[in-house]
Amino acid sequence: RRRDSPPPPPQDSVERIVEDAAMDLSLNPFSSGTRLRDMIRAIRASKTAAEERAVVRRECAAIRAAISDNDQDYRHRNMAKLMFIHMLGYPTHFGQMECLKLIAASGFPEKRIGYLGLTLLLDERQEVLMLVTNSLKQDLNHSNQFIVGLALCALGNICSAEMARDLAPEVERLLQTRDPNTKKKAALCSIRIVRKVPDLAENFMGSAASLLKEKHHGVLISVVQLCTELCKASREALEYLRKHSVEGLVRILRDVSNSSYAPEYDIAGITDPFLHIRVLRLMRTLGQGDADCSEHVNDILAQVATKTESNKNAGNAILYECVETIMGIEATSGLRVLAINILGRFLSNRDNNIRYVALNMLMKAMAVDTLAVQRHRVTILECVKDADVSIRKRALELVYLLVNDTNVKPLTKELVDYLEVSDDDFKEDLTAKICSIVEKFSQDKLWYLDQMFKVLTLTGNFVKDDVWHALIVLISNAPELQGYSVRSLYKALQASGTQESLVRVAVWCIGEYGEMLVNNISMLDVEEPITVTESDAVDALELALKRYSVDVTTRAMCLVALLKLSSRFPQTSKRIQAIVVQNKGNTVLELQQRSIEFNSIIQRHQSIKSSLLERMPVLDEASYLLKRAASSQATVSLTKSAPSAASGGSLKVPNGAVKPPPAPLADLLDLSSDDAPVTTSAPSTAPNDFLQDLLGIGLIDTSTAGGAPSASTDILMDLLSIGSYPVQNGLPATSNIGSPGQAVTKHAPGTPQVIDLLDGLSPSTPLPDVNAAYPSITAFQSATLKMTFNFKKQPGKPQETTMHASFTNLTSVTLTNFMFQAAVPKFIQLRLDPASSSTLPASGNGSITQSLSVTNNQHGQKPLAMRIRISYKVNGEDRLEQGQISNFPAGL
Repeated sequence: RRRDSPPPPPQDSVERIVEDAAMDLSLNPFSSGTRLRDMIRAIRASKTAAEERAVVRRECAAIRAAISDNDQDYRHRNMAKLMFIHMLGYPTHFGQMECLKLIAASGFPEKRIGYLGLTLLLDERQEVLMLVTNSLKQDLNHSNQFIVGLALCALGNICSAEMARDLAPEVERLLQTRDPNTKKKAALCSIRIVRKVPDLAENFMGSAASLLKEKHHGVLISVVQLCTELCKASREALEYLRKHSVEGLVRILRDVSNSSYAPEYDIAGITDPFLHIRVLRLMRTLGQGDADCSEHVNDILAQVATKTESNKNAGNAILYECVETIMGIEATSGLRVLAINILGRFLSNRDNNIRYVALNMLMKAMAVDTLAVQRHRVTILECVKDADVSIRKRALELVYLLVNDTNVKPLTKELVDYLEVSDDDFKEDLTAKICSIVEKFSQDKLWYLDQMFKVLTLTGNFVKDDVWHALIVLISNAPELQGYSVRSLYKALQASGTQESLVRVAVWCIGEYGEMLVNNISMLDVEEPITVTESDAVDALELALKRYSVDVTTRAMCLVALLKLSSRFPQTSKRIQAIVVQNKGNTVLELQQRSIEFNSIIQRHQSIKSSLLERMPVLDEASYLLKRAASSQATVSLTKSAPSAASGGSLKVPNGAVKPPPAPLADLLDLSSDDAPVTTSAPSTAPNDFLQDLLGIGLIDTSTAGGAPSASTDILMDLLSIGSYPVQNGLPATSNIGSPGQAVTKHAPGTPQVIDLLDGLSPSTPLPDVNAAYPSITAFQSATLKMTFNFKKQPGKPQETTMHASFTNLTSVTLTNFMFQAAVPKFIQLRLDPASSSTLPASGNGSITQSLSVTNNQHGQKPLAMRIRISYKVNGEDRLEQGQISNFPAGL
């Protein structure tokens, strides 16, 4: 052989080349005998999607021909190719029966490919699945443990409710076998059965509790998960496992924690962290709300919390689950402090994920032990300055929960100091939280003003309108601080005139209290006198007018302030007039009109100018705050009830049809219908009046309430029947809403047609005498709230009912911003009186009462029905509950 000739190929490569060549010569490339790898090679060699589809089409045709010819030699190979084609997304329903034939075969290889095809090509909704139940039952009773394992795996993946009922006894029996692999698979299969048929949970309780004595970790982790599912499925199973499994769980956790090195279970020096976590979760489920069970697990939880190393991710996972378990059960106060200290250590970890989950858990811990969380306040404040934006936002929310009357000043100072150096993306959230803290916890008006002035100076562009509106209201109600405010704002305006909200508040104060600025009136001890001339004050307003040439609101406020200064500083009147006249030709009609009218006042109406331009009367602070709170609650309700309407676009409904977005506020109480007909009408001239009517946040002109609605009634007002009933007792009627699927009720001409959305909540049956006594009812109850109704009728008016609603808090946390809403069918009129309070004390130590007046216009024909919505805040977090009431006493 020549030296430069290539070396001969290896012997195995030569044999493979010959074998492939023989196969290529002897077999049709697209026959049922084609090997799986040849088909995969052909598909991967396709350069376009069309070529791939052609290859798949030819291969499927060959497989269909083999199925028609009942080709048994290549049945398993065809099934393997069908599974690959299925994974590519092509239809393979024609091969489903081949799965059943392979399952019915006697050999293990055929059964393995058959069961694999069964789990891939079929699901529990396929009718053909009923045919495999008998084969599964036979295989579950097979002597070969591997075939039993195949049947258990298939059943655990595609089990339907019917199959679960038929095969549950076999699975329960397999839980008691000797082979650990079979026990493990039987436990996993039992989880699927319990999820499909919760009534079968009691069949597995005893077996699950007894298997907790096993030593095999695979069996233990499967059984622990089965016990968790049993607790979720059945209250009886939960009580049974509390009595019979707690000691076993404590033993498992102690053995795993104290065990020596085991290479098959070791992860980063920790023995089987997965089993640790599963056991801890089950302990949390068992100990929640049960003092005895919690007492049994306190010691082992303390041992795990103190002995587990936190320098590895596996250890941190166990510690986090341990903390969550401690917070979820009735643990001792010392154990809770230990758990919160672990979270405090997590906050010092360099891993962002660990810090984030620690902040989340600390927010939950605030409801359990606030003082323990307060000890980590400094570390939490450092997280507000973190480089990761998600950690910053979560830490800011936690700081907001930490604020109270004793620490509000140092916490606010820290946040305001960070405000100056924070990123622009974070300033909006930080500014909103600082403003909320200052408004909520300030007890000193001077401190409130100082903090708000700092925020306006640093981030005035991010301050919302309602915040600086409230600041102006407070200044007008504090005459002793008006001089200090105008001087502080003037100095801030000179230092930082680029913050929009600062400019607006400063301009308003200079216009109202300009003489205090110039003459240093009402000086405080903490102030130093400043020298400001009348011309300087006018200069500040003129600079603001020129700087904000685009912002119409700021320019309009500057013009008003200049007009007022022309009365307070007569010597600058001519100059102010020249500045005002410059806007006579402004393209903005608002500014043009103000300029012309103000110029006329300065030039021609000197006799009335002084009285016309007096200081504004003191603004009613209580009324403004009440209106602002009601408006905020209305905004929260609308945001939660109709998020899709705000985002626009079409809505996807479950059947795949496209539904247009509802009109604004139509779904306020989630009573809209997909299929209810809606009458069309022209838009209303006052589309927001009905919202004020429903939420009670404003007054409606009642002069036309008793008359027929005009043709321009808004479609939403028509749907909600607003305007279709006269005002009673001087109060507007509330919204009346009806139910899906009902025909449009006929009315007299000119009366809006309303869909009776709630007609049909209960049958129209004859009702007994109206003078009978009516018992109190529990109209609504959840884990948080309980609402009861008491009823009272006036003699001679059977259709009218007065209800007294009483709300009780079932939790240990005070509920704030409480608001109750109700909707009734079209044939009922409802009037809601104001609630006795907006704060609901914790643990039933008080209640909120509210009266409702109901008039049933079809009394004796249709009973009362009502849908309710209750919104409130828990630790600053908005909550919403809603329900339907149809259990009113007969006769109402």
